[in-house]
Formats: sequence, C-alpha cells, structure tokens
Amino acid sequence: MSELKIYNSYSRQKEVFTSLTPGHVGMYVCGPTVSGESHLGHARPYITFDVIYRYLMHLGYKVRYVRNITDAGHFEEEGREAEDKISKKAVLEKLEPMELVQKYTNLYHWAMEQFNTLKPTIEPTATGHIVEQVGMIEELINAGYAYVSNGSVYFDVKKYAANHDYGKLSGRVLDDLLEATRELEGQDEKKDAADFALWKNATPEHIMRWKSPWGVGFPGWHIECSAMATKYLGAQFDIHGGGMDLLFPHHESEIAQSTICNHTAPVRYWIHNNMITIDGRKMGKSYNNVIKLTELFSGDHPLLAKAYHPMVIRFFILQTHYRSTLDFSNEALQASEKGLKRLWEAYEKLRAMSYEPREGNLDAELEARSSKLIAEFKEFMNDDFSTAKVLANMFELAPVINSMKDKTIPVSALSKETFELLQQQMKVYVEDILGLKSVNEADNSTLQGVMQLLIDIRREAKSKKDFATSDKIRNQLAQLGISLKDEKDGSMNWSFESL
Repeated sequence: MSELKIYNSYSRQKEVFTSLTPGHVGMYVCGPTVSGESHLGHARPYITFDVIYRYLMHLGYKVRYVRNITDAGHFEEEGREAEDKISKKAVLEKLEPMELVQKYTNLYHWAMEQFNTLKPTIEPTATGHIVEQVGMIEELINAGYAYVSNGSVYFDVKKYAANHDYGKLSGRVLDDLLEATRELEGQDEKKDAADFALWKNATPEHIMRWKSPWGVGFPGWHIECSAMATKYLGAQFDIHGGGMDLLFPHHESEIAQSTICNHTAPVRYWIHNNMITIDGRKMGKSYNNVIKLTELFSGDHPLLAKAYHPMVIRFFILQTHYRSTLDFSNEALQASEKGLKRLWEAYEKLRAMSYEPREGNLDAELEARSSKLIAEFKEFMNDDFSTAKVLANMFELAPVINSMKDKTIPVSALSKETFELLQQQMKVYVEDILGLKSVNEADNSTLQGVMQLLIDIRREAKSKKDFATSDKIRNQLAQLGISLKDEKDGSMNWSFESL
C-alpha cells in the first residue's frame, strides 16, 4: 500500500506524511479577508484544501480543520502607509465595519456552499481573538524580538534572522528584502525597513480599534493567524495551507512569531496552491480582470462569454495539479463544462447498472486494465493529491462504462469483484473525495420556484383554452432540455431530459 506523500513548501520536496498524533491531523488554512467579495483566485485554495480535507478523512484521520476569517486589520505596508482594509471599505460603503464584515462573510459562505466545500471544524475570527493576539505580542516583546514605537509594535526581523533561518520558506534573502523596502513610505517608526507590524496605533478617525498595553490600535495581519493557529492546534501542528501569494510576507512572518512564542517550528508540512491567471495574465485590478464569484455564476462580466455553474469551476480547478499555474479562459471553462457532463453521464449510467454474470465473457485484458485504472485512484491521490491524474483515469474508464450501458461490451467482461469495485470507487472518488455534484441537480429552490410558476401559468392557459401559450411553454422548455409531462390526474411533472 502506498503512503501519502506531500510536497512540503518548506523543504521543497515530497515527504511521507506522518501526523504528530497518530490518527489525528491538525490543519490550518488562511481564510478570506472579508473586506470585499471573493473572486476566482479565492476559489482555488478553498477547493484545493477541501479535497485535501476530504481525502485525509477518507484515509481515516480525524481532522481538525481551522480556517480563519480576517475581519480586522490586514493592512499593507509595502508602498503605502498602513491601511486597514475593513475600515477603509466600510467608509466607502457607508456601513458599520462589522456590518460590512457580516455582509461579505455571508457571501463567502454562500459561494463555498455552491462549490460544495465542507465547512471547517473551527472558523475563528480575528476580532474574536484580540486577547490572544495581545498576549502573543507581549511574549514577543518580553523575549526581546519586538519593540514599541509611537504606540505601534514591530517585530525585529534582523534580530530573529541572526539566529534563525528567516526566508527559508519563501526563498528570500534578508539583504534583498532590505534593499526592496528601504525607500518605501511609512518606515520612520521602525528600527529597520524589513520589520513588520504586530500592532498598529489607531489614528482618531480609525473606526476599528481596541485597547492594548501600548495604546488604542488594531492588530497586524500576520499575528492573527499565529494566535488562532496556536490556540486551536497547539504550538506545533501538521499542515498549514494557503495560496503561493502568502509565502511572503504572511507565512514567513507567522513562522518567525510562532517560533519565538512557542519555542518550536509551528508547522510540519506547508502546502501552497499556485495562482490562477486569466488569458495568461496575472489577476489584478489594474488589468480589470478580477472576476467575482457571483459574476462567474451569473456571467455578468465583460471577460465572460456565459455563466458557469459552480461545479464546472470546481471541476476545472481539479483538472490541474494544485501546484501548477492554472490559466482561466472561456474556452477552458467550456471544455471543462463538456468534460464534466461526459464524466457525470458515465457515472450515472454506472450507478444504474447491475452485474449480470455470463460464462465465457470475461475479457482478461479489459479486466487487467480496468483494475489498474481503479487502483491508481489511490496511488495518484497519495502522490501529493494529484486530482488531475485521477480524473484522467476516470475519463479512460468512461468509454468502458458507456459500452457496457449500450451492451456493445457485456458487463460480465469484467469480473463481479472488479465491476463492484468500479461502482464503489467511482462513488467514493467522484462524490466523497473530489466533491462533485450533478450540474443538473433539480433540488435548487430557485429553479423549483421558476418551474412552479411556469406550470401555474400553463395550467391557467389550458383552463382558458389558450393552447398556443400552453404549447409554447412546453416546447421552449423542451429546447432547454426540460421535459414537461401532463399526467392523467391533471398534474404536471417536469424533469431534465438528459437524466
């Protein structure tokens, strides 16, 4: 049996995974900053780590999955004076900061439900853990690795780097960092340009503010995750995940803070997903190519040719290994849409089939090939969660399933054991691990409501002998792939014709 191997960003190599506590896994993933709507770039880490979470549970681990909500701070220091994104956006939208936070947290949760991601076991908020952050900052000051300046507190990077491997995760050298940050604004309070803020003094007009031993202010972005990860997962835990854009400064800073406070390296395995580009370009406001998740689902964006179902987005993301760059385009999304439809139709056919044994029908070559393709599901997932290879194998099995359904290949060409294993493993991997659902699921409340409205209109038209309207509704629904049937008792039932 193959062992689970994970590519560790810290060591830059694949390592056999062993959890700190046998049978248990502690996993922390950086959650969203809820100062605005989640976009396409946010979809990738949350879908990636949802599959990792699902697979670890499939392997039998009890997983504590912590994914935070950044609802305070997250100020940026590179190239501008420190700013609190939440406060700034709250002023723009004329909302109380926590009103804004709730609005975008709700939208984020809604989008995650559309993607069929499982809820984390703990979802802590930065504002709910100010006490822990202040306590950690006090520890850093007492240890001599942080200092107070004008009511703000900064981490002494140079002192830390003298005795620790600072920059190992991101591959950055301290001298390069100093050179890159020397001329930036807002550096006058620091001993050194590379130092980062743990606590920021709040100006009188600043909305979100808390009392601290150093005055009224708000926390730095990096300290939030260190405090919450330590509280819920301990001084050291198994997995820390996030996008590659967080390698520096966020995760590098987390390592430094937590190592000093907890006297140990905080994380055993660092996992980072790569970025999504759009038509070969990095996503960014300056390119006007940031696509919000609501825009993806509605098609309401200049770069979108049409609306895309959340399952198509999920499938699109899983077709590429999480450490590879993923380029978004309408062509790629439409290809994924067709691919998902083809795979799901084969899966539905397989679920409906039953084994019919016949003598002399066993195809030894097909049996061996099918067994190998099924066995490789686990082998590929154990090789750093290679969902793309699992899906490729499923596409190789799809023609076999289709041929069995149309009886060009008898079901008994496979042994009963292999056929039942195929059914069982396809269900486990398609639904439980990859988290895919049918695009055509008819339990959508909005669709149900629309269909009921159309049925009522058609029933009224028929009662008035307006058969032209009645037939028009039925015929146009048929063109959309929806079958509307008149029952003998006068009721009307609808279904997707493709199901």
